[in-house]
Amino acid sequence: MQANGAGGGQQQQPPPQGPAGPELGCLGAQNGEASSGSAAGEQLAHANGLLPSASAANSSGGSSSPGGLSVNNGVPAAGGPGSAAAELGGGGGSALKKKKRLSQSDEDVIRLIGQHLHGLGLNQTVDLLMQESGCRLEHPSATKFRNHVMEGEWDKAENDLNELKPLVHSPHAIVRMKFLLLQQKYLEYLEDGKVLEALQVLRCELTPLKYNTERIHVLSGYLMCSHAEDLRAKAEWEGKGTASRSKLLDKLQTYLPPSVMLPPRRLQNLLRQAVELQRDRCLYHNTKLDNSLDSVSLLIDHVCSRGLRSVCGAPYMLQCLGIMRKQFPCYTQQILTEHCNEVWFCKFSNDGTKLATGSKDTTVIIWQVDPDTHQLKLLKTLEGHAYGVSYIAWSPDDNYLVACGPDDCSELWLWNVQTGELRTKMSQSHEDSLTSVAWNPDGKRFVTGGQRGQFYQCDLDGNLLDSWEGVRVQCLWCLSDGKTVLASDTHQRIRGYNFEDLTDRNIVQEDHPIMSFTISKNGRLALLNVATQGVHLWDLQDRVLVRKYQGVTQGFYTIHSCFGGHNEDFIASGSEDHKVYIWHKRSELPIAELTGHTRTVNCVSWNPQIPSMMASASDDGTVRIWGPAPFIDNQDIEEECSSMDS
Repeated sequence: MQANGAGGGQQQQPPPQGPAGPELGCLGAQNGEASSGSAAGEQLAHANGLLPSASAANSSGGSSSPGGLSVNNGVPAAGGPGSAAAELGGGGGSALKKKKRLSQSDEDVIRLIGQHLHGLGLNQTVDLLMQESGCRLEHPSATKFRNHVMEGEWDKAENDLNELKPLVHSPHAIVRMKFLLLQQKYLEYLEDGKVLEALQVLRCELTPLKYNTERIHVLSGYLMCSHAEDLRAKAEWEGKGTASRSKLLDKLQTYLPPSVMLPPRRLQNLLRQAVELQRDRCLYHNTKLDNSLDSVSLLIDHVCSRGLRSVCGAPYMLQCLGIMRKQFPCYTQQILTEHCNEVWFCKFSNDGTKLATGSKDTTVIIWQVDPDTHQLKLLKTLEGHAYGVSYIAWSPDDNYLVACGPDDCSELWLWNVQTGELRTKMSQSHEDSLTSVAWNPDGKRFVTGGQRGQFYQCDLDGNLLDSWEGVRVQCLWCLSDGKTVLASDTHQRIRGYNFEDLTDRNIVQEDHPIMSFTISKNGRLALLNVATQGVHLWDLQDRVLVRKYQGVTQGFYTIHSCFGGHNEDFIASGSEDHKVYIWHKRSELPIAELTGHTRTVNCVSWNPQIPSMMASASDDGTVRIWGPAPFIDNQDIEEECSSMDS
């Protein structure tokens, strides 16, 4: 193979030009094709485009090909009657073409390919690749070290470390590598029942290293194991053999520079990273992440709707069509009209099987989600909320929900979802304003408050456990630590309150009122609806504003946004312009604008278990259930593309 000029030999003077032009004789064996010179009848037999040296080709013997070449497995042997075909031109007495010097990146790629082929057991192919390219898969000392480790020749492997020592950057790396080797040696002795030999390794080889004494104490405890199965279980070890030694070698390789020995499965890791990066950059990807390379094709780039690409040329529009058809909740699948007044709030249960909606009509309706059809049906109606229901919070186990009213409501209702019975109706004072609530992760407590300065922590019976005076609460959230409560207040900020040690601290400061907020599952991100500004994303750990999302119309109405989709990669919010907006959390511009409501959309909720389902509640008195659009055939796509082009 002379692709990239890698063929051996020296260059010959070019032959006289013929009708075919001056370049014909210089094609050589590029891309694995036979060159054609003045001897037109000669053919070059080859395998995978590799041209080995005479010694490599003749070592196994060969057979005669029709073109007169001596070949073995299709690889031409140098020095045979047809070897002149590898020369440039057709004249005799020529020198071979000089080998082109490979760049560092070319050498890296060849080594990566070689490592992968070696892992597949194609060792002869690897030898030919390294021979022709002039590259070295790994340092000779590393090769010896690898072989001795896999064969369990521990004394020889220790001697190899002395050869590798000058090649290792960290002086402590050799000690750690030796410790890993001796640990494997010790465990294999124990498994074989050679207790005295194992004890000798522990006392005279591992202990003198003066490294990781805590681990040595653990290893010494394995001497008490009565049989091999007990040892493997306690040590969480695969036992003597290829599996444990391969895992050991992977650990040892991390201490060696890649120029000496490549990190394990380097090519697969690079490809996996590339696939993950493409998925991460896709604004419309809404499927469960699968890190296996077997689930994707490496021959094409990632697209959310590959079938549409052949029809339309505009990538943005293509992906929008793909989202409408396959992945996103952007099509009205159901309209719930059982409320008879404005619907102020909606929230899916944590297990995704139910939806609760609260309305100005004084009711909370519990809806059951059909797991197969994703249709909703009315399950229970909870009545008696005199001021209407503006906020709902499900308990962590979904057995209870708490309903709150608007600003002038001093009452709070705690319902048993299973029975539909009211467990607690709480009111500390008629002057209270209990407009927001959040559950503690233990499910035994909740916090509630309002804009008149009340901030309480209560149990399931409504008993007051703690209170914080003078905090005018707009919205609440309990963090997963079970201690910290986040509260947005009338000072345009979010503060963290600890009810155990009675401390508080500022976390987020905005320039305009924070009407509502929600927190991501990992507790890292906060999504704020800010008056006159729209939707803002904050990093709570770094305490910085990450992004301001565009498009939504937000005045001084309370609008509730949410995270959603697989991995919570998406953000949705209602709007005063009657629309639902969806963004990818990394993009400030909306990737979908959903129409259908006729008045302000007060709240959106993304099903936490069904990423293709979302609900929206509006002042028009309806709740819309959004899901993937029905199938679009190619003709419909072509018509839509044509209309967009025009």
